[in-house]
Amino acid sequence: MDGWVSGIFVYIVVWWVALFAVLPWGVRAPDHPEPGMASSAPVEPRMGRKVIATSILALVIWLVIFAIDRSGLISFRDMIKDM
Repeated sequence: MDGWVSGIFVYIVVWWVALFAVLPWGVRAPDHPEPGMASSAPVEPRMGRKVIATSILALVIWLVIFAIDRSGLISFRDMIKDM
């Protein structure tokens, strides 16, 4: 990541991937769904907690990616050149 723009872009991509990993956490379907509602709709989705958990998880993953990039352990630029 050469600049702050690419860092933000990577964080946004990681955030969305993490969101799809966090969404199923704690999901409970209703025993008797109301008429007209999907039987798989969660009782309490708790999206606020999931957004916070996603942001923290994405930050941790982003920091790992940032550390790998800065350390030179894996060169993402060399990987692109080899494609």
